[in-house]
Amino acid sequence: MFSERFDQLVQALRILPSVGPKSAQRMALHLIMKNKQGALALSEALSDAADHIHECSICHSLTENEVCDICLSQDRDDTLLCVVESPADVMAIEQSGSFRGKYHVLGGHLSPLDGIGPEEVGIPALVQRLAEGQVAEVILATNATVEGQATAHYLVEATRHLNLKMTRIAQGVPQGGELEYVDSHTLSQAVHNRMQMK
Repeated sequence: MFSERFDQLVQALRILPSVGPKSAQRMALHLIMKNKQGALALSEALSDAADHIHECSICHSLTENEVCDICLSQDRDDTLLCVVESPADVMAIEQSGSFRGKYHVLGGHLSPLDGIGPEEVGIPALVQRLAEGQVAEVILATNATVEGQATAHYLVEATRHLNLKMTRIAQGVPQGGELEYVDSHTLSQAVHNRMQMK
């Protein structure tokens, strides 16, 4: 359109989730026409991040070091392990400030139709980590999708031989939600997983 380099920039922006051709074109125009300094800063930050950020050798979340700060922390409970699908899930839980244990990031969920089995999401490595005996409780915090539920069920079966307490994060009506607007599956989960008040 304008130039080959512009087209390359648009195509590069399209690799981002939920960015279609029009959105990528608008972003490219904004960066080139209105914010060249921002474009240069973005380019430098992307390059620096790609060069230095990688998986933690223990939990598989993101870090700039061999082992992440959460895994190294002496202030966190080594006996409590939260299993999530992605580093984004770790970030969400950390922002809530509600968890003081450690994590294990699977890097996805089971999806046999897509050829994603236990090895592809690192389940053997997780089972090996749990077999070391330091963890007493595993909190399964995989997504509430069919694949996330299947992954949680598979993990329960794969660790049945270990002496572990296995729990699943609660699912149901969101805080501040009104029942009439909640879908039937979520409402069913909320009723099934109700908590005792007295």
